[in-house]
Amino acid sequence: MNLTKRCIAECLGTAWLVFGGCGSAVFAANFPNAESNTLGLGFLGVSLAFGLTVLTMAYAIGHISGCHLNPAVSFGLWAGNRFPASELLPYIASQVGGAIIGGGIIYGIASGTPGFELSGSNPLATNGFGAHSPGGYSLLACLIAEVILTFVFLVVILGATDTRAPAGMAPVAIGLCLTLIHLISIPITNTSVNPARSTGVAIFAGAELFSQVWLFWLAPIAGAIAAGFFYNLFFTEAGESAPSMREKLSD
Repeated sequence: MNLTKRCIAECLGTAWLVFGGCGSAVFAANFPNAESNTLGLGFLGVSLAFGLTVLTMAYAIGHISGCHLNPAVSFGLWAGNRFPASELLPYIASQVGGAIIGGGIIYGIASGTPGFELSGSNPLATNGFGAHSPGGYSLLACLIAEVILTFVFLVVILGATDTRAPAGMAPVAIGLCLTLIHLISIPITNTSVNPARSTGVAIFAGAELFSQVWLFWLAPIAGAIAAGFFYNLFFTEAGESAPSMREKLSD
């Protein structure tokens, strides 16, 4: 599959992740309102929505692009010798573009409700620290959480797509891992572990929220790169060839 088609798949998949995951938080988490919330999804529902977006897209486009949907994943796979450095920039540009499309769709739909305004600490399901952390967590606490959770996420991805792992089960493991990550960290940062996801909604939420996006590039990418080197050092046998994520998801 040529690079252009793979980038289109990454753009589509990331748009779906943002629309499905962040959209569930914006439209359904507190439905009909935060006070009664009689039909709302809550943290559990939003966590499942994010996991399901990855699970569904892994089966839909995993065999095409590898279904990274996340610059941190691309960096982690590069560090784990599963992805070429020459394709990092096209993949990341496609992921960010897809995330902005997804965020724009959410903004367009949300603005169609009476009295809509970008208010509160996390409009459009943005990520944040300090005053924009759902639980008021500090910058340092949010940094630590995002690094550790992205590290674990990449270890799961690298392990699930290893040649020694059971064939066909990688999307399930990866989707459930992302669900668990959200269950842990929605109160802390509103859960990023994905720079594209953070950028795609923050760009519509105003300068104050967008000014915090740097943390959600730095922390996930640092955690992902550390995981790639860690997995290679401790869990890869000498002389063993590592499959690309796309090859493993094609099994």
